[in-house]
Amino acid sequence: MAFSGNRAINRSKIKTILIRATNWVGDAVMSLPALEAVRECFPESRLVVLARPWVIPLFENHPMIDEVMPLGTDTGRLRNGAAVLKTVLKIRKRGFDLAILFQNAFEAALIAYLGGVKHRVGYDTDHRRFLLSRPVIRDNNRIHEHQVKYYLSLVRGIGCDAKLRDPELFVSGDYEQKMRFLLSERGVEQSVFVLGLGPGAIYGPAKRWPAQRFAAIGDMAVEKWGAKIIILGSNKEKDICAKVSEIMNQPSIDLCGEVNLGEAMALISRCNLFLSNDSGLMHIASALNVPLVAIFGSTDPSATGPRGARVRVVRHQVDCAPCMLPECPTDFRCMLGIEPQEVWKELTDLKSEKGVR
Repeated sequence: MAFSGNRAINRSKIKTILIRATNWVGDAVMSLPALEAVRECFPESRLVVLARPWVIPLFENHPMIDEVMPLGTDTGRLRNGAAVLKTVLKIRKRGFDLAILFQNAFEAALIAYLGGVKHRVGYDTDHRRFLLSRPVIRDNNRIHEHQVKYYLSLVRGIGCDAKLRDPELFVSGDYEQKMRFLLSERGVEQSVFVLGLGPGAIYGPAKRWPAQRFAAIGDMAVEKWGAKIIILGSNKEKDICAKVSEIMNQPSIDLCGEVNLGEAMALISRCNLFLSNDSGLMHIASALNVPLVAIFGSTDPSATGPRGARVRVVRHQVDCAPCMLPECPTDFRCMLGIEPQEVWKELTDLKSEKGVR
């Protein structure tokens, strides 16, 4: 790992650590092994995660985190700017000894700098090198490795022994109880087999397997397994989730946009199987150890794929993928070439494996 900056970090003097979380759900999940490595490297320090409101449920129940500090609001630039300034003042008042910036943006480094954090560690991206006391060089090896390794490499840049591991999430008992009640009201008791569907992907339509094919899988699960189908996604994915539900011949429970992230985590943890595009929900399912089939088209599973023992990835090798584009400029062959029967086989094989409820 290459880094620069001559200010050595004396671990024994690090009492409080600020971790700047990423803003995307999937990236935040993939950074969890690095966060755990920080805890192991500084076992006596207080670990505070600074996060945007929409990703806070990923961190608030994690046993290795002492505190989650909200950054800004969900809406409004001016209001968010004022909240950022308030956060800077709060950080300065708290007197953090070390900031580790998982987010690559200039703003993350600026907040740590203005907040008076003595040691500021992050990748030298977005023209922010001068704001970091210990910039870690992001070379080509870092760019093309899996994101889990990417964040671990940053932690190794300060001399920590950051071992490779899979992300792990922890669901609040309050969310679990609330979702059990919600599902019971919809006729889904604990003994019922549940297939979760995540047909959305906020990044763009190039990452989305067609709604008709998700619907076909849902119908097969009801007809062959007697399963209940739960469809999940954010407010921005309501249209595609509604389309899947409308196309299905069998009944489904569309909760897209009706539950927050913490509640969605509880619902996914209840699923016996989960089928998803490359999305934040995909990473949540794998980090909750829920048996998962993930469909990839325009993106690269070697860089952002789900990790875990009960994960299957369906992807066709085509000459134009991974293009990393939000919309397909040609014939969408990467996704249209994947037929429902192929995905169904992966689901049935995964279902038959030992340990799947």
